[in-house]
Amino acid sequence: MENQEGTQQPHLVLAHELFLLTHHDVQDIEKVRLKEEVLTAIKSDDMVPLYETLVAESLLEKDQGLLDSMRAKNEDELKNLDEKEPYHVMRDPSAVKKELQMEIATLAHLIVQMGFWLFYRIADAEENLGESEVREAHLAKSLFYIRIGDKDKALEQLKVTEGKTVAVGQRMDLVFYTLQLGFFYMDFDLISKSIDKAKNLFEEGGDWERKNRLKVYEGLYCLSTRNFKKAADLFLDSISTFTTYELFPYDTFIFYTVLTSIISLDRVSLKQKVVDAPEILTVIGKIPHLSEFLNSLYDCQYKSFFSAFAGLTEQIKLDRYLHPHFRYYMREVRTVVYSQFLESYKSVTIEAMAKAFGVTVEFIDLELSRFIAAGKLHCKIDKVAGVLETNRPDAKNALYQATIKQGDFLLNRIQKLSRVIDL
Repeated sequence: MENQEGTQQPHLVLAHELFLLTHHDVQDIEKVRLKEEVLTAIKSDDMVPLYETLVAESLLEKDQGLLDSMRAKNEDELKNLDEKEPYHVMRDPSAVKKELQMEIATLAHLIVQMGFWLFYRIADAEENLGESEVREAHLAKSLFYIRIGDKDKALEQLKVTEGKTVAVGQRMDLVFYTLQLGFFYMDFDLISKSIDKAKNLFEEGGDWERKNRLKVYEGLYCLSTRNFKKAADLFLDSISTFTTYELFPYDTFIFYTVLTSIISLDRVSLKQKVVDAPEILTVIGKIPHLSEFLNSLYDCQYKSFFSAFAGLTEQIKLDRYLHPHFRYYMREVRTVVYSQFLESYKSVTIEAMAKAFGVTVEFIDLELSRFIAAGKLHCKIDKVAGVLETNRPDAKNALYQATIKQGDFLLNRIQKLSRVIDL
């Protein structure tokens, strides 16, 4: 899972292609192309476990010759990795030490002839068993299992590598490898535990570059688990320091940032952190419909907003991380925009609202009735007069009622306590 700066991790690209391959909205002709790309990626990395899984799910046709060839390549490469490990890597340390001591005894008679420098050289070899080489050998095997898609062995080998790793930064890199595995398989339990582990490691130290990278990983986890508010906060904190290209390109990062911010931030914060953010302004124009989606909402151009919103739905639906939350996100966005429109009025005709959004009266009537029934909008519909009347809750009155309720609860607790004391 090695990657160059600015390049998305190939296995995450493959994961997205696999997602599209099983998506019912993707056309069959497109699926033919995706199937070829998936098979090419599997062949290039000899991903036997993934190939067997896809064959079992009838997504790929079984080619026994290809399967045998990939298995043979993996066995040869694993054998080479074992052979290239330092002499002591695959053996018991106590046995290695005993053999070294025997060799020292055997060669002891040469000390007199060759001088005392040989003694110091052998002693140095015994003390310095090459711990960095041991770690690198185990890491190479971990990356091999990751590359071929063997999740269980990869996690096991990463744990072994961690046991050979001392530096906090290198241990953090191992956590990032684990997180990438988690996102490939969408294993949220593994991702959550790895994020917690990374945060604990940062208490021991760690550089800011890795800390900022972890924010993006955690933000993507929050996005994938429908915690859009926290995802927006983490993404916004990482805009100026983004280096996590292994997860997704910067354009995609901005796409996620804008989408999560729109349903999470108030108008003032949205203006300061998103609408006027220079990092977002330099990229947002490259993403279809996104600029119009953001700016039309802030400028209260609701007809343009709905038009841009319709254009973005396909991108959201075909996104691997957003797809499970498609319906939820659509509802939340509409709640935001309807609330913003109604905020300016004490009462407004349904016809005027329908005209502002560029839709029919029947559509608005049906939409609002659902949101009102769900408690998402604070208004009521006068069907006879064709008018919407807002009944926004009074914040001061709500605070007063809450204070009275808490006061009653406290008095009851004091009375119960006084009875106990009297006894």
